Amino acid sequence: MSRGSCPALTCQVPRGYHNHPSGSAEPSLADERLTQSLKDALAMIDVRVCDHFIVAGTAKPTSFAERGLL
Repeated sequence: MSRGSCPALTCQVPRGYHNHPSGSAEPSLADERLTQSLKDALAMIDVRVCDHFIVAGTAKPTSFAERGLL
């Protein structure tokens, strides 16, 4: 996770990133489940995750927030 600016004042961990060496930035079911688990765990200590990105080669990064997965 990285820290940075976030539009929501309650956002303390705005972004998570991971890569897909396959070259596809499409989230897998495992990616979705892990993101939800992290989101739920961090919510227990009042930390809100604003987004999670998948980066893969030259593909456009996938934003979980833009896809409504957060």
